[in-house]
Amino acid sequence: MTDHDAAPDAEATAAEGRAAAPAGAPAPPHGYTHQKDAYLKRLRRIEGQVRGIARMVEEDKYCIDILTQVSAVNKALHAVSVGLLEEHLGHCVAAAAAEGGDAEVLREKIAEATAAISRLVRS
Repeated sequence: MTDHDAAPDAEATAAEGRAAAPAGAPAPPHGYTHQKDAYLKRLRRIEGQVRGIARMVEEDKYCIDILTQVSAVNKALHAVSVGLLEEHLGHCVAAAAAEGGDAEVLREKIAEATAAISRLVRS
């Protein structure tokens, strides 16, 4: 199943669907779904790095060595963020535009992406 095989109304009501989905109902697929395992693997690796940093602090390691590891974690999280943003643009925003339906839904998707970009730029 490709990103564009999702039901047309699933993307058009994604914001409402996330909030109003009945309990136990499957959520519509997200753009990252096809790479979910890869994202989880990367996040577990980052989690291990963070535990390693905590261990370094507990063991009174050299400040610069700790800061180097913190920088590596930040870079890894940034890569995950950029990947998820790309998935959002390529799946959610593109689907809303391709459907040619409600302009408000497309504006919402673009606003979500803009807010996410703004948060990434500030961090």
